[in-house]
Amino acid sequence: MEERHVIMDETAIRRALTRIAHEILEKNKGIDNCVFVGIRTRGIYLARRIAERIQSIEGKPVQVGELDITSYRDDRGSVGNPALAAELLTGPSGQAGELSIQDKRVLLFDDVLFTGRTIRAAMDALMDCGRPQMIQLAVLVDRGHRELPIRPDYVGKNVPTAKLEVIEVALDEIDGADNVTIIQQRGQTG
Repeated sequence: MEERHVIMDETAIRRALTRIAHEILEKNKGIDNCVFVGIRTRGIYLARRIAERIQSIEGKPVQVGELDITSYRDDRGSVGNPALAAELLTGPSGQAGELSIQDKRVLLFDDVLFTGRTIRAAMDALMDCGRPQMIQLAVLVDRGHRELPIRPDYVGKNVPTAKLEVIEVALDEIDGADNVTIIQQRGQTG
């Protein structure tokens, strides 16, 4: 049996994303030369939400794209394909290759940071798409247990977990609700 506990509700998520938006503006002294890239699937919705907040604060739109890193994952066989990378990075209208990251500050978004392998794959894919000036990482939840030396620049919530626990992020755009749940096996100590 498993136990589920909501650790972030809709209000907590909204507040965390608003705080991240302000931190991004402060650290980058605005949004000039910035591009947001969300990792499919939930990272793209987080990137869009924060871009909306920043536009309401600054009065300037932020370019938002999405990245499919499937072919770059080290747990799926072959890794990396520069010819495919340009097709993986899509812009606001969904057209492959229309979002340039060359010499831009790229803010990479994901829902949960765990081992760091997803982020490594995303950085490999980004580097095959161009040479950004800088890559910064924003995550809704950092649960620890890194296997690679990757650290987020912006974190919605740090949630220390046991390795066997699972963090589930639900977003209204695809799940019909906003919440973050931790799932524990009954009797597990942590």
